[in-house]
Amino acid sequence: MGRFREALRAPAWLVIAAAFIAAPAASLADSGGNAEARSCHLGGIKHVIELQFDNVHLRRDNPNVPSDLEQMPNLLNFLTSHGTILTNHHTPLISHTADDIITTLTGNYGDKHGQPVANSYGYFRADGSVGFSSSFVYWTDTAPDGAPQMIDPRGKMHPAPWVPFTRAGCDVGAFSVANIEFENVSSDIDNVFGANSPEAMEAQANFDKAVADFEGISIHCARHSSVCGNAGAPDLASCC
Repeated sequence: MGRFREALRAPAWLVIAAAFIAAPAASLADSGGNAEARSCHLGGIKHVIELQFDNVHLRRDNPNVPSDLEQMPNLLNFLTSHGTILTNHHTPLISHTADDIITTLTGNYGDKHGQPVANSYGYFRADGSVGFSSSFVYWTDTAPDGAPQMIDPRGKMHPAPWVPFTRAGCDVGAFSVANIEFENVSSDIDNVFGANSPEAMEAQANFDKAVADFEGISIHCARHSSVCGNAGAPDLASCC
């Protein structure tokens, strides 16, 4: 999976598809044994699926040349027949995958969601030397200076995009969506599970297995959801 994800990111022209899914969480039995509904409350909508394509154009740049989507008629027909196309979403600057996807997820440009320079950025260490950090990290990770990677104008972590859904009783799943799933098996695992956790030990013992087990796919569960059960770990910082 790791090589596949890197291959997706490398060429600027290559399509990147992202799925963002909200689905009903399971019911919960209260202390009296009565079923207490914990269904997803989205105004009667059962599922929300977002597909994002990086650097795929709806309109023509040259009036004599079909647009990217016109050259993929099956995809265009699927989107227009079964969904909604947002035509007023413009590429943020700097135009790279991390910033583009995070801008869509948050509704804010990079100066407000913490990653205005992507897919990586340079920083100065205390000794004056220069280091580089990837913009592709899990949402609650910290930057090299200890501040939130996804820092907002308040100096705090930008609210995570899955929180409104999970608070409404919905489970949110993601595949290859910048920063709402694990992007690595080092700082991401240490941040969520702990540096001495079994998950971290697995990453140290078998890198390839850890990549397959942890990178690229995530489920953010609503409270009392049976999908997560006792597995996973709380995102306590994702609310702030």
